[in-house]
Amino acid sequence: MQPTALSQAIKQKASLLGFMDCGIARAEKMEKESLLLEQWLNQQKHGQMHYMANHFEKRTDPRLLVEGARSVISLSYNYYTTQTQSADAPKLAMYSYGEDYHTVVRERAEALLAYIRELAGEVAGRCFVDSAPVLERAWAQRSGLGWIGKNTQLLTKKKGSFFFLAEIICDLELHYDSPVKDYCGSCTKCIDACPTGAIDAPYRVDGSKCISYFTIELKDEALPADMTGKFENWMFGCDICQQVCPINSQSAEHHEPRFAPAPELLAMTRADWENLNEETFNRIFKHSPVKRTKFKGLQRNIQFLKPLNKHDT
Repeated sequence: MQPTALSQAIKQKASLLGFMDCGIARAEKMEKESLLLEQWLNQQKHGQMHYMANHFEKRTDPRLLVEGARSVISLSYNYYTTQTQSADAPKLAMYSYGEDYHTVVRERAEALLAYIRELAGEVAGRCFVDSAPVLERAWAQRSGLGWIGKNTQLLTKKKGSFFFLAEIICDLELHYDSPVKDYCGSCTKCIDACPTGAIDAPYRVDGSKCISYFTIELKDEALPADMTGKFENWMFGCDICQQVCPINSQSAEHHEPRFAPAPELLAMTRADWENLNEETFNRIFKHSPVKRTKFKGLQRNIQFLKPLNKHDT
């Protein structure tokens, strides 16, 4: 098949597999992004996420991840839902309501790669779902899926930003898409709303100040005292900069049953969370990304919120 026809077939199959969007970019070294990443790391914006400094060259050149790579196929998978937790409950980021996206989205990506091999024969390729040194938002932007907003999330006009990203890096020559326009304009709602000042400049996030970093990545026994009262009731991750983004008024309900939150989880009150035991944690989050913080970590986060909410029961 010719590159244009093959690319179109890939996009059609991606849609049938449940992906919201599919775009393709030429596999090459990311010169500009490499300089920005190096600067970000040198400024210690990654905090204790030491893995961000590992495999720097692979992170900025996909040809080092797949020999002979010529294309990066970027994919997005919707997880937005209007379902919410109990009003008084400590909050979980929406992406963690259901089954671990690493499993769900990877299965779809692997199925797409298998289909590509059916069409094109022997293809050197690998799938990535937030599990290897890939600058996924930069590739998605290059592939025309959306633009990187001032909160550094990938934003998509008419579809919002509540979606996961995945990539297939392969050695096929395909038809390449073009980046789209940045529609952020003069809006600063995400910057203004961030309670910890993590968005310290437009299009730049200090990862070491992000609520998601504190509640997921930071493994210290205690959270920093100077952050007391600034988490706005988030116990795992944070959606504030997405919630206030006008683009997300266009988000639509996902259609993935495996992302549906358990009724038990949504019904849990503040008291239920504060009295959470390890057995209940293991049952509710058996297949969830929340497992990453472990029971002790989530318990630490919940306890950290209590001084701000002494009046709650």
